[in-house]
Amino acid sequence: MTTPAAPLRVALLGGGTVGGSVTRMLLEQADDLEQRIGRRLEIVGIAVRRAGRDRSDLGVDPSLFTTDAQELVTRADIVVELIGGIEPARGLILRAMEHGASVVTANKALLAEDGASLHTAAAEHGVDLYYEASVAGAIPILRPIRDSLAGDSINRVIGIVNGTTNFVLDAMDTTGAGLFETVERAQALGYAEADPTADVEGFDAAAKAAILSSLAFHSRVSTEDVHREGITGVGARDIQAAQDMGCTVKLLAICEKVATADGTGISARVHPAMIPLTHPLASVREAYNAVFVEAEGAGDLMFYGQGAGGDPTASAVLGDLVAVARTRVTGGRGPGASSYANLPVLSMGQAVTRYHVSLDVEDRSGVLAAVATKFSEHDVSIETVRQQVVTDDDGAPRATLIIVTHAATDAALSATVDELAQLDAVNEVTSVMRVEGS
Repeated sequence: MTTPAAPLRVALLGGGTVGGSVTRMLLEQADDLEQRIGRRLEIVGIAVRRAGRDRSDLGVDPSLFTTDAQELVTRADIVVELIGGIEPARGLILRAMEHGASVVTANKALLAEDGASLHTAAAEHGVDLYYEASVAGAIPILRPIRDSLAGDSINRVIGIVNGTTNFVLDAMDTTGAGLFETVERAQALGYAEADPTADVEGFDAAAKAAILSSLAFHSRVSTEDVHREGITGVGARDIQAAQDMGCTVKLLAICEKVATADGTGISARVHPAMIPLTHPLASVREAYNAVFVEAEGAGDLMFYGQGAGGDPTASAVLGDLVAVARTRVTGGRGPGASSYANLPVLSMGQAVTRYHVSLDVEDRSGVLAAVATKFSEHDVSIETVRQQVVTDDDGAPRATLIIVTHAATDAALSATVDELAQLDAVNEVTSVMRVEGS
């Protein structure tokens, strides 16, 4: 009779919301996972900060909980890192690889900052590094980019990759509520952290943009390479202006190949933008995420689903865990990082898009001509102009000029706006927002 193969030893780093969901799913689906993999998965330890805390709801032997993560990673075949942050996560992952363990992680911050060294270590030690859960939670996006589209050429990836900001902007659009009261509502519902800075200032989305750019364009892109703007500058006036144009405002992560005089580069950026209601991303509501991929052969593809939460993220983690376990059973390694293209990351000034510009101006002759001249001087073509006349508190007429441009570089638009602000007839540049997706 054939002796059953020994189980694959799994160590979990982190016993929080996601770690708890992963543990529960591993136990509940143990028999099915064994059939899919060919070997049983056995949890050999769960590293936590406080071992004495009551975790009886997980149904795990209390002796498996440990505060000694350094020792735990040396006795596992696969390590699942869910503690987040840079350290001690980086040191633990490297230690696990040195002892022959493959790693599954959801750590977007670490991957965006130091993914290159982690991939190098994985190759050096002949192990796998998988991280599907690091971008857009349950949505399968990284593996399709890396594997399913490996024979294609991706030109652009644009997505809503932060559920908190999408919830906030969607609520502002549908209810007319202000930014800060909507953030407080998101916190009350559990969509936003007590300190929402990473979300509303775009740090979270920028880390994900770095990961997406690296995979899509076979180049090394870090968080520092990604231009980042959050949503704290978005107000009711911007939301209304978007509605008047048949658009909505979203915080977008945009990764694209851009042709320059010196060749091809990568534009990686995160910022609020107006997108037409006809674009698929405009229909992404509440705390959901979606990623839109434009490829040469496959055409346009969109991936949509829950971008955060214990069970959705755990689903992505388990998908990676099964993939890594299968390669352990069959031998060899899964696909690693590909950075052969080594494309340069362009400055934000080289990014090309359309713009919506609102100006508070004096209501007198010659103002529109003066404004149009400034756009022309910087080679920024105007697509449409709309004027609204109002009376201020003193009874004097004032006008609002709303200008939508054709595609231009960010540098050209910035220079135009700087000079518009200096015109005597311009009281204030009240809003500048990019227009994407059309």
